Amino acid sequence: MKQQTYFKDLIEPYLHRWKFILLCVIAALTLAFVYLRYASNEYQAKATIKIKDDKSQGKLPEISNLQNYGLFSNDQNNVLDEIEIIKSRNLIASVVKDLKFNIQFFVEGRIKAHEVYTNPPLNINFSAPDSLLYTIDTTFNIRINSTKDFIFKGASGYNKALKNNTQKHSDVEGVLYDFGKSIATSFGEIIITPNMGQYATKIGSNITIRIQPINAVTSNYKTKLQIQTTELSSVIKLTINDNVGEKAELFLDKLIDKYNEDVINDKNMVVEATSSFINDRLTGVSRELGIVDLTAEDIQQTNKLTNLSTQSTIFLQTEKENEAKITETGMQLQLIDYMRSHLSDNQNVSDLLPLNMGIQDGAIEQVASRHNSLVQERDRILKNSSEINPTVVNLTTQINQLKTDLAQSLNSKKTTSQITYNSLVAENSRINSQIYSAPQKERQFKDIKRQQDIKESLYLYLLQKREESAITHGVSSPNAKIVDKAYASGKPVAPKWVITILAALILGLSLPIGMIYLLTLIDTKVHTAQDIKKTINVPFIGAIPKAKKRTRLINKFDYSPKAEAFRMVRTNIEFMLKSVEKQSKVIFVTSTTSKEGKSHTAINLALSLSYTEKKVLLIETDIRVPKATNYLNIKNDNGLTNYISDPSLQLQDVIVNLKDNDYLEVIPSGVIPPNPAELLMSKRMQELFDTVNDKYDYIIVDTAAVGLVTDTLLISQHADLFIYVVRANYLDKRRLQIAETMYQEKRLPNMTILLNSVDYKKGNDYGYGYGKNPNKKKWWQRN
Repeated sequence: MKQQTYFKDLIEPYLHRWKFILLCVIAALTLAFVYLRYASNEYQAKATIKIKDDKSQGKLPEISNLQNYGLFSNDQNNVLDEIEIIKSRNLIASVVKDLKFNIQFFVEGRIKAHEVYTNPPLNINFSAPDSLLYTIDTTFNIRINSTKDFIFKGASGYNKALKNNTQKHSDVEGVLYDFGKSIATSFGEIIITPNMGQYATKIGSNITIRIQPINAVTSNYKTKLQIQTTELSSVIKLTINDNVGEKAELFLDKLIDKYNEDVINDKNMVVEATSSFINDRLTGVSRELGIVDLTAEDIQQTNKLTNLSTQSTIFLQTEKENEAKITETGMQLQLIDYMRSHLSDNQNVSDLLPLNMGIQDGAIEQVASRHNSLVQERDRILKNSSEINPTVVNLTTQINQLKTDLAQSLNSKKTTSQITYNSLVAENSRINSQIYSAPQKERQFKDIKRQQDIKESLYLYLLQKREESAITHGVSSPNAKIVDKAYASGKPVAPKWVITILAALILGLSLPIGMIYLLTLIDTKVHTAQDIKKTINVPFIGAIPKAKKRTRLINKFDYSPKAEAFRMVRTNIEFMLKSVEKQSKVIFVTSTTSKEGKSHTAINLALSLSYTEKKVLLIETDIRVPKATNYLNIKNDNGLTNYISDPSLQLQDVIVNLKDNDYLEVIPSGVIPPNPAELLMSKRMQELFDTVNDKYDYIIVDTAAVGLVTDTLLISQHADLFIYVVRANYLDKRRLQIAETMYQEKRLPNMTILLNSVDYKKGNDYGYGYGKNPNKKKWWQRN
């Protein structure tokens, strides 16, 4: 049966390479410690704000209530829109400019340089304008030489100063400057002065000043800014990491301030548009009111109407009420005309409409308020988008539709108001006709007085709205309520020591283990006896270790692992041939392919048997590629092929006696024939085995490889035992199926497997301890 795979077999490849795995783990941990030592710490700042929802103002109550539920919920969309505005490049760029994050000061320490933001060691004044300063990308170094001067190096313009003879000193490291003196650079002159910080007053301090483009710094902070929100909530959390905790706090606080300023500016734009409209109408109404007053004055002077209070008593109470209605209706018509005129004069999508003008139609005011909300939302999205954005296109369509609806509503309202006004005038005419005693001139005065009252009421109303607009402009509230101000803890959030060490440990283990697993997975060679036993069901007779030295043959007094292995194989052979009753025991040695050590095994096995004073005959039947004679330094002029092809030759004519071994004789292969297979099928081959059967204790036959030619199978019936040699680290496991087939079909009698050239340092077989020097000490035991 094939052997089962045990857990030890699975981990054996890794246990034998434990030094490599340990080396990788140590290397990974070393890199992790080096990274942790020199990596810059990152500190995390957090802030929490609540977004106010002002967009629902001006909507119809029914629609506003409906949109707060289910699929119509708009609160979350509002919060998401505000998040995109907070993360916009324009807003972040303005924060970076105000806080001057594009200029960094690094002070050199014992291990690494660290950034100083608050109270930097030096002050720098630039002659270049901000537009140029925001695009500079440069770095220069400053070394404090004394309390009065410093050594300047870098900024791609200091080399010009080397040619300036006015400098007090220069060397290969830089140029010596006095504090407060102008320094010429490629982007203009700069003036450096010391600060009261601890680094500037310390002589020998090395300070690096780095200037980056605003766009690069903005992109960096935009990437690091994280905004989190929860469903069905208008509270959002802002988080950012920075190498300086104070910079992270200042960034978040400034970002919230800039966002509120942007929202207030948007609200003020609406208020300013309304105020401008009211002021324009006040000018027109004031002019019209003056004309009406002059007309009334002329009528009074011409018609000598001085006692108007007495004359007014003749008006009936009904006429007074009707006139009040006419006045109110006329004012509504004037407001509608003003609104229509403003709507026709301002066709731009971004124009805002005045609100709360007093038109007695709630739908018109709600549509105008909705129009302004959409215009503001469109303008805010356009700051970070373009006209082709689907959201912008959708908002533009809604704004145009609202303007169309508003124009239709105004037309409809004017028609109804005009009808009401006409009916009131007709009613007033009817009442006036009843007052037959009133002179015609007095009726003319009343018409003028009525117009005067309308203009005066409208003028007072516009004055009231202007004051309301001014008050609104002064009390605009921010859109973001600060729940928690930005706060950065003193403990860095990165790099994380535990996670870094754990990641290095996992990487140091997984990388070599993965490599070993991959190599093991793609490796199809036979390495150990376990590989053979797990693949095929052929009896295993032994394993021959790989010799440290290139010693091919063993000797009688050899106690090397190789010699001991052949003694072990010799013992196993004797055990397996106990049932063979004849005197000569014939052992065939074969293999799958060439270069597996077949001839080497046959010769050393024959030598090992001969050292027990057993009579051994070695026959070389691999007549295609003979190698045994090369191992034993025997001439191959006359041998097996000569004996088979020449009947006149006797067995003694081809047997070679070894000089130093009286118990081992050899029949070499002889001359290589043109027809080796036919030659081995000759009757002379049978006569050969019949002749030597009673003269030797063991007959070792070195045969050809069964995976290449059929020579071995032609004479396999003469064997009492077949030793199938497999070379470790050479033969593909898939070719072991040839040996399996030979064994299952019994084409090789009494077949066994022998593993040759085993490297016990790589395999999981047990090695031999013989032949080692017991006095040899390990390196740690030496003095």
